[in-house]
Amino acid sequence: MRILVVCSGNTCRSPLAAALLAARLGAAGGFADTVVASAGTSAWDGAPASEGSYLVALERGLDLSGHRARMLTANLVRDADLILTMTDAHAHRVADLGGAGKVYPLAAFSGAEDSIGDIPDPAGGSVADYRDTAELLDRLLAGAVARLKAERRQ
Repeated sequence: MRILVVCSGNTCRSPLAAALLAARLGAAGGFADTVVASAGTSAWDGAPASEGSYLVALERGLDLSGHRARMLTANLVRDADLILTMTDAHAHRVADLGGAGKVYPLAAFSGAEDSIGDIPDPAGGSVADYRDTAELLDRLLAGAVARLKAERRQ
């Protein structure tokens, strides 16, 4: 399975979410065949992860040092089996690129959409803002992994 996580610039939310998701899937077991990647709807190709995401990832034992941003393309959308986005607007962009039927805002996929909605972008914020984002992402990703496990059993 190929999972693509999408935000705007692919330097803050989506690389952090992809790393958190890959770690959760690894810990859950049964997902050795799953590849998690990320992209952005307005990414500057080659940009590193933001300092805030990099630091918060390190605090959680994750390494974003090799991350390089990439622009969301129709090919990335086509090659993904599941696409999780940070906002409804990102999901609409993915659908425009041919991803209808396999794209979900992360909050909706995790089952928390009524109380969460769009995931705020910490870009330009404090490290505390990035920690808050990481905590929210981690909570939502727990629900996403639970759903993926349940769907694998069916």
